Amino acid sequence: MHTLEQLETKQVGLRMPVYLLKEIDELLEDFDINRSTFINEAVKSMLKKQKEKRVHQRLDEAMSEVGQMLRGEIPKISARDTLLEMKNEA
Repeated sequence: MHTLEQLETKQVGLRMPVYLLKEIDELLEDFDINRSTFINEAVKSMLKKQKEKRVHQRLDEAMSEVGQMLRGEIPKISARDTLLEMKNEA
């Protein structure tokens, strides 16, 4: 959830290739939204995908470490020790 202050809008300028702008405008002819709404939604979608990608990468790394622990390649540590280590790094 975002605060009211975070939801305020701010005008920004950006440069975009003409062909992309034309494609956006052609697409928006069929919808009742403007360029700003479209670009905002596209950015939100991209940010969400990138956050999900990071979560999956971290999960893959954690699962790899568990595998290494089970095979005896790295020392086994408890979940409690891991949480304490994470807390100390923050």
